[in-house]
Amino acid sequence: MSAPLLNKFVVVGIGLIGGSLAKGLKQRGACVEAIGIARKTETCAEAVNYGIVDRAYTSLQEIANELGAGDVIFIAVPTLSVNSVFEEIKEFISPEVTITDGASVKGSVQLAAEAVFGAVPPQLVLGHPIAGSEKSGVTAANPNLYEHHRVILTPFATTDGTHVELVTRMWQAVGAEVLSMSVEEHDEVLGATSHLPHVIAYSLVDTLARDINNPNIFRYAAGGFRDFTRIASSDPVMWHDIMRANKLAILKSMDLFIDNLSRLRSGIEQGDSDYLLDVFSRAKEARDEFTLMLARRQAAPKED
Repeated sequence: MSAPLLNKFVVVGIGLIGGSLAKGLKQRGACVEAIGIARKTETCAEAVNYGIVDRAYTSLQEIANELGAGDVIFIAVPTLSVNSVFEEIKEFISPEVTITDGASVKGSVQLAAEAVFGAVPPQLVLGHPIAGSEKSGVTAANPNLYEHHRVILTPFATTDGTHVELVTRMWQAVGAEVLSMSVEEHDEVLGATSHLPHVIAYSLVDTLARDINNPNIFRYAAGGFRDFTRIASSDPVMWHDIMRANKLAILKSMDLFIDNLSRLRSGIEQGDSDYLLDVFSRAKEARDEFTLMLARRQAAPKED
């Protein structure tokens, strides 16, 4: 049996994203020990009881003197809370420790690092797993969450390659495919493909729940409504932070969507059959191609 990839894996924020990675690494024998950090002692106890981590604390300071080279701290807190974690890292954590994160917006994490450290430190590898669920909290942890999903890393020229390699191998150990891109490209792409759909889902459910005065709206909603609005059950605090942190990219995508929605409204109002059929056919073709891409990715053999 090969030696574990990591020594200590420390997750700050033991919810869906952080808890799933901790549990996935533990189950695969990829770390010697998994340690959780959470604000509430109840969360710490729950994470240990569910086998997500081996032990848990309410502060990084409590384990700082244990950490060194070969250990990884994974920051999995809401985007706008990253700054306070960096403050604790700056005060207590050795520069030999590998630091990475799972925030959905990379520009705001970069700015937080620069504000706290003066520059993005070489030990910090910004990252984002493109996986998730509408579930949240400790009990949502899924050790297989990252299987066949992509993780985007956004390292800088000053990022130490040793830390990048360790983070890459960590994600590969739980079945993820690791890609790299710039911070700017990441936030633009995710603003369109992840953040905009959440805006639409939240707005649609809120519109139906508050503004349409018909008690049968949800009573007779079928599978299409359930599938389309599933993500509106996601953690409101997390998505509140994402909307604030990636505001410009999200607004750009929203404006484009609103323009297209307005044209579609006009097409329906005017009975423009050709326009409607063209939009629907084009969208179906694009969605079918996306489904094929996912199928090919899941069927592709893993590299050793």
